Amino acid sequence: MTLEKWQAVRTALPETGARFADLVAGVRHGHTTSLGEWTIAETAAHVGMIALMYTSMIRGDGGPLPLPGLAEPIDTARVDTISRMNALALELYPERDPVRLAERLRADIAEVLLVSADSDPEKPVWWLGGSRVPVAGVLAHLVNEMLLHGLDIARAVRRPWPIPAAHEALFLELFLVGMARNDMGRLLDDATPSPRRIAVEFRSAYTKPAMLALQHGELRSEEPDGSADVRLTFDPAVLVPMMFGRISRARAVLSGGVRIGGPRPWLLPAFLRTVRMP
Repeated sequence: MTLEKWQAVRTALPETGARFADLVAGVRHGHTTSLGEWTIAETAAHVGMIALMYTSMIRGDGGPLPLPGLAEPIDTARVDTISRMNALALELYPERDPVRLAERLRADIAEVLLVSADSDPEKPVWWLGGSRVPVAGVLAHLVNEMLLHGLDIARAVRRPWPIPAAHEALFLELFLVGMARNDMGRLLDDATPSPRRIAVEFRSAYTKPAMLALQHGELRSEEPDGSADVRLTFDPAVLVPMMFGRISRARAVLSGGVRIGGPRPWLLPAFLRTVRMP
């Protein structure tokens, strides 16, 4: 990981956090639905809970979590069970006033930056389901949470919410590839594994070329060597929202934000059935 990427994610976090906090604080009716059954206030509380938990997880000192009731659900999480963990987290993080949620988020982002300031950005820390994510990837994940849920809230109140491609690129490069390089833990254990190896190469103007190889439910990061079955050329501001269901696959492809190539592009659906986001 380059110093430039580490500085980029440390800049993106407070910048995105300030935008998200301003958006939440300006909401008049926090009970308005924004995502599925979640209200705007619940969506903001979900993001606030993540920021609070990361203040402790990044320390990695074995101390108690700020919300101790989440310790076991975090350890046993799978992609298919994260929604249940999130429901419990909302019960344990009861703040629903938009202004106070914004204030708490700003404070917790400042704490995340403080506790990670002297960290090795590549140091793996425990994440959901026994996976291990580099410190820089944890910050990138929080940036992505605010970008996506900011979009949910902005759509609900009909406000613009630009998603910088360079910021979403950090999620792919530092979080997703970083986790695959370290340990995916049990996150994909409930997925139907593909019996054959499927390698997908990722290329964009904002990321270093990367390849993720899937076999028997295990995902690994490998150096691109020309052996990929599928090659994705993409705009991170399209691909990442597509992965999380904010943009349809058809729209992503038709817009040119995601272009699919390679010798065996028909293997991509099987790859995405296993490597999927909650």
